[in-house]
Amino acid sequence: MQRIIEEKLVEWKNDQFRKPLIVSGARQVGKTYSIKEFGQKYYNKFHLLDLERNPELNNIFKQDKNPKRIISELELFLNDNISIESDLLFFDEVQNSPEALASLRYFFEEIPKLNLIVAGSLIEFALKDISFPVGRVETLTIHPMNFFEFLNATNSSFLSNNLFKPFDEIPNNFHSIILEELKKYFIVGGMPEAVNTYIKTNSFIDVIKIQKNLLNTYVQDFSKYAGKSDKNCLLEVLFSTAKNVGNQTQYSKLADGFSNQTIKNAYNLLLSAKIISKIQSIDPSGTPLGASAKNKKFKTIFIDIGLMNVACELNQSNELLNYNIMNIYKGALAEQFVGQEFISSNIDSLYYWARESKSSTAEVDYVFSKNGKIFPIEVKSGPSGRLKSMHLLLEKYNNIKLGYVLSTAEYSILAEQKLIFLPIYFANRFSTFGANLHED
Repeated sequence: MQRIIEEKLVEWKNDQFRKPLIVSGARQVGKTYSIKEFGQKYYNKFHLLDLERNPELNNIFKQDKNPKRIISELELFLNDNISIESDLLFFDEVQNSPEALASLRYFFEEIPKLNLIVAGSLIEFALKDISFPVGRVETLTIHPMNFFEFLNATNSSFLSNNLFKPFDEIPNNFHSIILEELKKYFIVGGMPEAVNTYIKTNSFIDVIKIQKNLLNTYVQDFSKYAGKSDKNCLLEVLFSTAKNVGNQTQYSKLADGFSNQTIKNAYNLLLSAKIISKIQSIDPSGTPLGASAKNKKFKTIFIDIGLMNVACELNQSNELLNYNIMNIYKGALAEQFVGQEFISSNIDSLYYWARESKSSTAEVDYVFSKNGKIFPIEVKSGPSGRLKSMHLLLEKYNNIKLGYVLSTAEYSILAEQKLIFLPIYFANRFSTFGANLHED
């Protein structure tokens, strides 16, 4: 299954100022697969060293941080030569060797032409125990497959190609057909193993079994957090965040019988493991938006819409295909989908807006900035007249010229209300067209 991440890896390879690359991401999102495919496709040789399966390799990095000695000893282990300029060297599950992570700066300084990638699922935990080589490495995060990748993987490349055409060139029957495919994605999600299972079996029941196993894998990983958080608290927070997508996150409501500090620790560990993402509330009066981000007011997005389904114990039979996707789980699945698409794209920092007023509540689901412009996005099933929060935001902040509404409706513009309606499946298009989206 071809992943968009390949394009970013090729950019890294072709950069004359390339640095060792740290690839992170939650378990089972396709890190090893993507890097292996990239290495075999673009290099003379691909050398994989798994630091979890071969813990004895850690001794090579413990002796000292001399990169030339390390390369020589790795060649002995591999029983193969490593060409500095034409081969790719890959350290997998590198979180098991903080010493290997610490050595990256010396590879950059002494063997700058080496093509070196390291990856792991819990890298953030290992980085806390070493002096991070700032300025001497690059970082890249792999996420679950987005809707575009899902369409390509399921032999729907004709549909995926239409996602990025000018609106007036999209076929007339495209809208209804792709909404049916989107319903399937709402069930299958973007975890590669789940997608691959759906491709092979065309069975949602088989997919759900895989998703349950993936969630169990995350739960089993909790033992690796020993000493950092209470395992039972972690378990409750994991499932509670999935069930509260779309709502403001309150630590006290994520788990019972634990202190807020214990719950907060558990929440932060899930963030570090990239199982959840925090969406903070901001004041959109200017950029950078992060300058006004509120640490105590935030929402949470789950790692994957398919895993969210299982965690929430939603009805995932074929009947789900007959529902209005905007209304499933009170609209939370639609909001999860949009947030997941944004996070998997080039939108670096995602926020939302909530009115600061005791007399009334108002909230716009997502806000981000790109190329100096601010984009407020609502995920709604209702008509424009019910978009009170969006209208309030546009009236209050003159610096914001347009509001965007993602729904199952077709593309349209209400210039007098400063609104653009986009089909929800175009969520990923924001990252591609950025500030010129409204000019297509």
